[in-house]
Order: sequence, then C-alpha cells, then structure tokens
Amino acid sequence: MFLKARTILAQALGANDPTTKALIPPIHMSTTFVRDADNGYESGYVYGRTDNATVKQVEAILANLEGGAAAMMFSSGMAAATAIFLALERPTHVIAPTVMYWGFRKWLAEIPKFGHSVSFVDTSDLEAVQAAVRPGQTGLFWIETPSNPVWTLTDIQAVAEIAHRAGAVVCVDSTVSTPLITRPLDLGADFVVHSATKYLNGHSDVIAGGIVARAESDFWSRIQNIRGQIGSILGPFEAWLLMRGLRTLDVRVREQSKTAQRLAELLLRRDEIASVLYPGLPTHPGHAIAVKQMKGGFGGMLSIRMRGGERAAVEAASKVEVWTRATSLGGVESLIEHRASIEGAGTPCPPDLLRLSAGLEDPDDLYFDLVNAFSSSRARVKPLREAIAP
Repeated sequence: MFLKARTILAQALGANDPTTKALIPPIHMSTTFVRDADNGYESGYVYGRTDNATVKQVEAILANLEGGAAAMMFSSGMAAATAIFLALERPTHVIAPTVMYWGFRKWLAEIPKFGHSVSFVDTSDLEAVQAAVRPGQTGLFWIETPSNPVWTLTDIQAVAEIAHRAGAVVCVDSTVSTPLITRPLDLGADFVVHSATKYLNGHSDVIAGGIVARAESDFWSRIQNIRGQIGSILGPFEAWLLMRGLRTLDVRVREQSKTAQRLAELLLRRDEIASVLYPGLPTHPGHAIAVKQMKGGFGGMLSIRMRGGERAAVEAASKVEVWTRATSLGGVESLIEHRASIEGAGTPCPPDLLRLSAGLEDPDDLYFDLVNAFSSSRARVKPLREAIAP
C-alpha cells in the first residue's frame, strides 16, 4: 500500500518492538554483537561504530520520505556534509553558493588543503553557475535552497542539468525545506543532506545529520566507509529521540510555514523594516522558483532587514520577550538572531538582518512581540487577527 508522508511519520514506518509488541521501539545500545557458531553474523550486525538497529530505522524513514535508495545518519549535520567531500577520490573543483550556512561555508573555504578547489557563486544565477564550470575539473555542485540566512532560491532541476552535463555530482542541503516541502532527488539531485538537528528532530535536544542517495554507487560506498572509519555514526539514544521528533514533522512544518507566511505578510507593512526575505512573498526574487519546487508551504524561516541598520536590528532583538535569542532553527520555539554578529568577520550576511525561525507559538503573540520590540514606546498594536482583517 502506498502511504503518504504524514502516515509514514506518525507510525515511524511501523517501528514497534517485534519481541515484546511494545508500541514504542526499544533503544538498541549494544556496541557489539554475538557471532554465530560458524563465526558469521546471521543478524547482519557486527559492531556499533557501523551497525545499530535504532539508527537503521531512522535511516529507513528518511530514505522513504526523500524517495531515495538509501540513507545514512551522522552525529551532526556538519559530519554528514563533510563526509561527502572527504569521500572524493581525486582533486575536485566544487561549485557552492556565495551565501549559505556560515559554519559549512567556512569549512569549504579551507578544502584546498585536501587538494580540492571551490568557487562560490550566486547559484540562483544560472549563467553564473554555467560560467563557473571548469571542464574536466568540476566534480561536485553544492546547493543550499533556500539558502541561510537570506533565503535565496536555486532552481535545483536547472542546476542539476548543468552539473550532469559536466559529469558532476549534485548535493542539496535541504534542511530548511524538509522532504515535506521539497524532494531534491525528484528534481535531479544525487544526494540530499539534512542537519537533522533542525526540523527533522524539531525539539532542540538532538544533534544529528543525514544523507540520502538517489541511487547506491561507488561514491555512496566511499561515504559509508568514511563514516565507519572516523566513527561519526549517530548515537542510538539520539536516533531514538530523532525518531520521536519525526513523528510530528508533518504537523510542525505545516503550522510553522503558515505562521512564517502570515508574519512575513504583516511585517512587510512595517515602516521599521526595509525588506522581508521570505520565499512565500511575491516580492521575493526567487518566488517563482519557490512556487515550482516548494510544495505545501514555503518553510518556517524568514529574515527581516531593519531600516535603522545594524543598531536597530541588535536593539530589536534585545527587546523581544516571546521570541528567544538563540542560534539554530526549526524547533518548536521561535528563535531570533542577529546573524552578522554570530558569523563575525568576512560574513556576507547584511548587518541589518535579523533571522527568524517561526515556532509553534500563537502567531498573534509572535507578531505583537516583534512590533513592541521595534517600538521604544511599547505602544499597543492591533492583534494579528485584527491586522489581517479586510
């Protein structure tokens, strides 16, 4: 029977305990497994650094959601992303976005020490992407869409066509979209990467990462070997918590997307704000691409640029009471962050930008809190339901 994502998630692909019939599956904590009398491993499990039943169940769920052939879970999103590059066999030219998750961008800037080279380009500009290709050298395209923290949209299908003509592999960081909104493998990507710390878990209590492959290959086997060699598999307890978080992914992402859309539309009207960056707004330069490849919503992430510059942005963040000042995104609580000060010297992030991760609080409270933070007088504003009335 074909099941929709919401059903798969709610039931965790039927992950109950076959031995006790417990509805919730056990956490398999063992680091090693008993050999058979003939010295084999009939169970298929050998050692915890590469084998764990709890981890494998999460991998099966994620592969199913993305429509991939296989998935691998890692101890963090960074561990997942870097494993792809560590698995490259020869010096490779890489194309990556100019603006992307800062922590991984900094790591990519250092990959020449591994013998590779990287070109940072605006991946929303297909002409720029094509111009960056080095025939015979370009072997990997890294796409992040929407890209953190300005939410630039990249046409995955178009870039995949450019990459495959060049004989290159396409990897898409789809952390912000989640497989409920965008399935990059369906659009031509070879690999999808997630920081499962964010939306997939959704409760700000697990560090995890994942990779899903469109097809198993020699490259996939090398990534698998890298994970085993450096010991970056996800721990069983974290995998169990992640499985619990995945059960509510559909309802969380659906509500967070609705809240982000409503906030973006309202904040666009505020005089204190110079621009609102959200793929669901027709004013967003990548809106047409978003409509094409983001289904069922435009995600829970948006950013605002303050008309008063960096000082106004930092001051507004300091005044919020409902929003929480913290790094990360995708949890049930709404977070606000002045990204430029977090990223530091060399960041391409505008200094007047505040990144907002919409959680599951009442949208009225979130909007009211932001507007009060903008205003030094703390004047009462209309509730959200009144503000959006005709």
